[in-house]
Amino acid sequence: MTTRPLDVATALIHDDYQPPPGFVAPQPAVHKASTVIFPSVAALKSRDWRRRDGYTYGLHGTPTTFLLEERIARLEGGTHTVLVPSGLAAVTLVGMALLQPGDEVLLPANVYAPSREFARHELARWGITHRLYDPLDADGFAAQLTPATRLVWLEAPGSVTMEFPDLAALARTARAAGVTTALDNTWGAGVALRGFEHGIDIVMQALTKYPSGGGDVLMGSVTTRDAALHERIKLTHMRLGLGVGANDAEAVLRGLPSMALRYAAQDGTARTLAAWMAQRPEVAQVLHPALPGSPGHAHWAAHCTAAAGLFSVRFRRDIAVERVHAFCDALRLFKLGYSWAGPVSLVVPYDLGTMRPAMAADGAGTELVRFSMGLEAAADLQADIEQALGVLAG
Repeated sequence: MTTRPLDVATALIHDDYQPPPGFVAPQPAVHKASTVIFPSVAALKSRDWRRRDGYTYGLHGTPTTFLLEERIARLEGGTHTVLVPSGLAAVTLVGMALLQPGDEVLLPANVYAPSREFARHELARWGITHRLYDPLDADGFAAQLTPATRLVWLEAPGSVTMEFPDLAALARTARAAGVTTALDNTWGAGVALRGFEHGIDIVMQALTKYPSGGGDVLMGSVTTRDAALHERIKLTHMRLGLGVGANDAEAVLRGLPSMALRYAAQDGTARTLAAWMAQRPEVAQVLHPALPGSPGHAHWAAHCTAAAGLFSVRFRRDIAVERVHAFCDALRLFKLGYSWAGPVSLVVPYDLGTMRPAMAADGAGTELVRFSMGLEAAADLQADIEQALGVLAG
């Protein structure tokens, strides 16, 4: 009996070729899929999307995303990781997985602004309240917890004002009260800081920043050590339909091997420029956790061995806000743009009067300028800042 040859349209889809096993290269293969093919009905019926011993559907994981999840879990010192489309998506996923009407979440006063807005709007509509606490007041933190408190967010440091809290003390207090803690570890990135080592329950990170390093990927992660906590987050993750593209996962996997080197380089540049700017007559205050005198410096020294490539500057109060903006416009190598940890140095001015009113009342200027180090030479970046400082005098 002869087998009828397949039409070319069919043959192009149902080819018998299978690549031989054993191919190994520095970068992992990229697996793209929505549909996953099962060998039998029994396999289809028996496979559990929550487990990693097989594949069910692209949204629930491929070899590419499973590999990235394992590497991020190892980076953070955790055991379970889920990937989401952005750092903010990681923040919102935690809130939606753990909170219900009548609950309360505590946010640090220097919290990432979109996280605060999520609490003010979405969580409030769902009957979940929030309050702000002083991240540097570990002694008074216990009094902030109420029977309704279910979640405490921590940031180390604040991503704009750079205060570094006593993470270990805050986590101990929350744990004693039976309250779950979640750390935004985008700054520490698993390189300078590992939250689980200080008693944190959940660690999230914007993989957009240091793990990617290219300034061209949006992604976030949520990592835990507790299997039951991971299950709650994973189920909400599935019900929300959150997933990441294989090419984005590939980009982060490609960035991870150089991450420690990039982090150290940007750390070194930031410390050099922060120390130099602290001596400038135009500057009232430089905020950098590794700089003595910066808020929470002692806590940074107790928790970290490195620091990210960020620092913020407050100019003298007699320098008008318009002059500060003109300074930012005059920079040539530093580009105006949000985010950080990419190859290009960035700068953004912020209004402390609306962001941190109490901090703005201390006598220094109300306009804060945050600098993010790229991979340019420190001497070139210093020369760029120096030439731009000339506009401050008008």
